Amino acid sequence: MERNPMETMQGRRRAFASIAALCALLAAAPLYAAGPAEIASADRALWPQPIDSPAAFDRASRAEILAFAHELALAEPLDDAALAQRLRLKQVDRASLDNIRARWWQRLADNYRLAARACAPREPFCAPAADDAALRKLAAGFDAAPTPAFAAWRSDAAHFHRIYLDEQLRLAALFPRTSSEIDTYSAQEVDGSELPDRQFLLTFDDGPTAPGGSTDALLRTLREHKLNATFFVLGERLQPRLAAEAPAKTYAGMCVASHGWQHQSHSRWPQWQDSVIRSNALVRSETGALYRPLFRPPYGQRRADSGEFFREQGLRVALWTIDSQDWNAKVDAGQVQGRLLSLMLLWRHGTILFHDIHDKARTALPWVLRQTRGAGVQWLDCRRYPLAD
Repeated sequence: MERNPMETMQGRRRAFASIAALCALLAAAPLYAAGPAEIASADRALWPQPIDSPAAFDRASRAEILAFAHELALAEPLDDAALAQRLRLKQVDRASLDNIRARWWQRLADNYRLAARACAPREPFCAPAADDAALRKLAAGFDAAPTPAFAAWRSDAAHFHRIYLDEQLRLAALFPRTSSEIDTYSAQEVDGSELPDRQFLLTFDDGPTAPGGSTDALLRTLREHKLNATFFVLGERLQPRLAAEAPAKTYAGMCVASHGWQHQSHSRWPQWQDSVIRSNALVRSETGALYRPLFRPPYGQRRADSGEFFREQGLRVALWTIDSQDWNAKVDAGQVQGRLLSLMLLWRHGTILFHDIHDKARTALPWVLRQTRGAGVQWLDCRRYPLAD
């Protein structure tokens, strides 16, 4: 059937308008880099000794530090093109990479000295390294287990730390074009790296779930183990729960802070300030004494020039140092727990990121508590964080 020319023209105009609207939407939407192809997970069963004392924790910590530092040293000679190819990126920010790698080396050297201060004679993984230059040299030669008992662990650790390093290098190579937890913009932002040795803060994002869901189950688990945590909640998830139970009762004994109104990147979203103000007001009014003046940006993404806004709101941006990856469909609860323990041994302190809308933490966390019982690990009371300046 022959079409009316006017109808055809109007149809084309509508099609062009739809395409233009889609292009505008895509241009305005936040750009997320493709994530790593593989997520690091460690098999802690291959470590041949229990981690049930401070000395045992230090021994395992030295081993993880040397294994990660070895992979870091191997990657340093790569030029930008080779590194971009390895990380599946179009380009890398060399200044950001150099800055963050220098900070890693300093922190690794500090951690190694802490872990080696009570080394017994002929103790494994105890060669001296007084500074980051000495650790680089020591790590470069750490390509084999010191004894056959550690051979299976060393092979698994090489795989784990190569993948974990690439996770971190991707974030460093993209910063600050794509902001994340990999670096802070100022001392006003906190990420847990300022905590004392062996001290960790538990945090949970993206909740709450509907009544009776994984948030409530996790809260029971935390209370059973006499732990507390900071819950960074979304306004659009918290609001529907108000009719069922007061948040002050739901989160009794915990700390509550804002994660924004919606789980959108706050780096390019035009309404990001409204999201912060609106969600923070809801959390503050509904949680009373449990409220903490913190804001955790979804994906860790925020504007580089947002510091003054957060100061005016009386808020501090709160990031993290250890990502459990419990949100990731590529890892199960068992892999989350192995990853978490290896990273606790590597970094020795920091803020741990979990998500209460997923159920993996309820399995992983009790396992980590059992594995480190007697090891001198301390779980920071969320009411004391941030630490006094």
